[in-house]
Amino acid sequence: VQLQASGGGLVQAGGSLRLSCAASGSIRAITAMGWYRQAPGEQRELVATITSGGSTNYADSVKGRFTISRDNAKNTVYLQMNSLKPEDTAVYYCSADITTLFWKNYWGQGTLVTVSS
Repeated sequence: VQLQASGGGLVQAGGSLRLSCAASGSIRAITAMGWYRQAPGEQRELVATITSGGSTNYADSVKGRFTISRDNAKNTVYLQMNSLKPEDTAVYYCSADITTLFWKNYWGQGTLVTVSS
C-alpha cells in the first residue's frame, strides 16, 4: 500500500491550495483518513480528519478556512485550503487507516506548503 500526496507549493497569504492524497495497493477498506502538518522545529500536528462516513474533525487553527473531503471510489482524500496564512507553512502529510489482510495506519511522503506574507 502507498499513499501519494500532491498539490503543495508556494502561495501568497490569502491564497488557496488543494492537496490530494491517493491510496493504492491491495486495499480492502479504508476507514479514517486525515491530514497532519509539521512546521520547521515543531511537532507534527493534526489538521483534519474524515471518517468513511464523512464525519470531519478540524484543528481550531484551520476551522472555517480548510475543508477535508474524500472520494471513496478513488481512495483519495483532499484538503482544500483557503485564506492561507504564513503560519500554515509546513510539510503536510496524509494518513489513512487501511485494511489489507490486516489493519494498519499508513502515511504519505509529505508535500511542502509555503505561504509568503
